[in-house]
Amino acid sequence: MALTQEQKKQFKSIGHHLKPVLIVAENGLSEGVVAELERALNDHELIKVQFRITEREDRRALIDELSRVGRCELVQVIGKMALLYRRNPKPNKNLSNISRFSAL
Repeated sequence: MALTQEQKKQFKSIGHHLKPVLIVAENGLSEGVVAELERALNDHELIKVQFRITEREDRRALIDELSRVGRCELVQVIGKMALLYRRNPKPNKNLSNISRFSAL
């Protein structure tokens, strides 16, 4: 399910105010990183991920791999930050960034 331009625009404005909930370093996609990604996407739907990898090509490959493993949509990449989205069919209104910030 590809996101529309309007959805991406809305998610980018929400993502601007978010802090990274996941940090991926040189070790790449360990079991812990994948487990935390799964938890964060289930809870928040829209998350910001920080990559502490200096090489741009390596970082981009890791972002693509993270999107594939997490079955989520890449909304935006700025520098070492990526904004990821995966819809939760039963979101928790208190945790979901989409629910919390769309009402504002």
